[in-house]
Amino acid sequence: MRKLLSIRWILLGMAFLAIVGLTGMNVYSLYALHESTVKATADAQKNQLADFSYTVRNRFRPPVESIWRLNMEQLHADISTTHQLPEQLADVLVQASKDPIFEEIYFAFPDYESCSTGNEIKRFDVDSKKLVEASDFPEYVCDGFGLTRSRMNVLINDYRFNTKVVFDTHRSMTVALINPRGNVVVAYIAFVIDTNFLISDFLAPQLVEVFGSREQSGMTVWLHDWVRNEVLAVNDDDVEYNRRNIQYIQRFPDLLDNWNLKVIFDKDTAALAAQTALVRNLIVLSGGVLLLIGSLLVMFIISQRERSLVDRQAGFIANVTHELKTPLAVMQAAGENLADGRVKDPERLKTYGQHIHNESLRLRSMIEKLLDVARSDAGQHQIKPSTCNIVDLIESYLIENKSLIAGNNFEPHVEIEENIPQVFIDKDSFATILSNLVENAMKYSSDEKYLSIRVKTNDKMVALEVEDRGHGIPPKAQKYIFDKFYRVEDPLTARTKGHGLGLSIVKTHVLLNGGKIDVKSNYRKGSIFSVQFPMQKVSENAAKISLNPESKVEYAN
Repeated sequence: MRKLLSIRWILLGMAFLAIVGLTGMNVYSLYALHESTVKATADAQKNQLADFSYTVRNRFRPPVESIWRLNMEQLHADISTTHQLPEQLADVLVQASKDPIFEEIYFAFPDYESCSTGNEIKRFDVDSKKLVEASDFPEYVCDGFGLTRSRMNVLINDYRFNTKVVFDTHRSMTVALINPRGNVVVAYIAFVIDTNFLISDFLAPQLVEVFGSREQSGMTVWLHDWVRNEVLAVNDDDVEYNRRNIQYIQRFPDLLDNWNLKVIFDKDTAALAAQTALVRNLIVLSGGVLLLIGSLLVMFIISQRERSLVDRQAGFIANVTHELKTPLAVMQAAGENLADGRVKDPERLKTYGQHIHNESLRLRSMIEKLLDVARSDAGQHQIKPSTCNIVDLIESYLIENKSLIAGNNFEPHVEIEENIPQVFIDKDSFATILSNLVENAMKYSSDEKYLSIRVKTNDKMVALEVEDRGHGIPPKAQKYIFDKFYRVEDPLTARTKGHGLGLSIVKTHVLLNGGKIDVKSNYRKGSIFSVQFPMQKVSENAAKISLNPESKVEYAN
């Protein structure tokens, strides 16, 4: 038995571990799927930002593309010989000057060192397609030439391309023309950027066109000058800029060094859908796990109860078998003695007859209980309820069982409220209920022979209470005492004969008659069993119900 119990607990533990493991794996998979969806959405948004930064870079690309298609060796020879602007290069610059993003174009020969050494800076004149003296030009043009010249001094020996573009933040784009075979600079060309056009006519409209509003793209994008801490453009004017809320920064590749894109990501439709799906899946998973665990616990509890019931049934059969043998043996022995004529004395004959009668009553009582249980299991209980005076039924029982109660040294204390209404119950059922409660009270009493029977009304119910001051019922056992074959495992009750059927039969009859039963017990101090039946409506002229004055049942003061 203990081995089987241990196996059941081990299997239950293994089942719980399996459920926990599978649940953990499913939760991890759901969160991983959610995170991958969110990450994929964020990556797509970041890729969109990177694409935008390269779109801005490509806006400056046309003149550079036209230049690197030219023959640098020929340009180098022409510029070195004539110290003038070759025609094919002039055509490229004319085309570039038509682009509104550029304000002016300046030119410097390869021997340029600084703006302070003379008239080394030339301005490209679109009308004449020639270089003219530049007496007045922005200081940042010199900065662009100087920055590009410094870069080329470092790179020229290893550089393998015919152009090198250097941006002086958002002010100018300087292109170094290079003859890769000779590792020499052919010339420097500075394109002055129209900042107002770049911001107002290109970047601001592009932000709105590419990203749309915050609701459309799920993110707010600011074009920000981080040096001056100034917002230059935004895709949604309704969102206020706050640097503490910035989640991502996208820089421009090799240009606009003082500017960048600052971004706040909102939960877009895909992310919200993923989160909703995650919550829904977690709820479904939790419900399934709870249902599975609940089913497992219910099956385990049912198994335990069935096993306990089997054990109690086995004990009951052994107990009943023993108790059936005892009266049968007594009756058989007495019958043999009487049949053989061994007993002649009238007193002994009377004693033998009384033994046979008492043992037959015991047999009858046990058989009736067994039949009650069988009818209950088969659902074949038949009752015939009628309007009854419960006080009269109690009186009849006490009169019929006076000798039994007195033989156990009990004197019942009866307390009856006045004007007890009638109840609609089966008389035989009530007799069974009362007899079992009284017999239990006497059986499980110890030295103090106290038996109290009370009848009172309570919230449209008539209550019958049977109280004793016996062994009492341990708190943990009180919820099981109405189960079939259950007996309290207690040293005080171990020697008391019983089958665990009485209270089960009582509950069955109470429920059949539409009543309810309850117990209040203090361990080793006694118990009170309360049975309640719905009262019948009585007329205003109904007579007061009381015990028959001629009966010998006394009221307790």
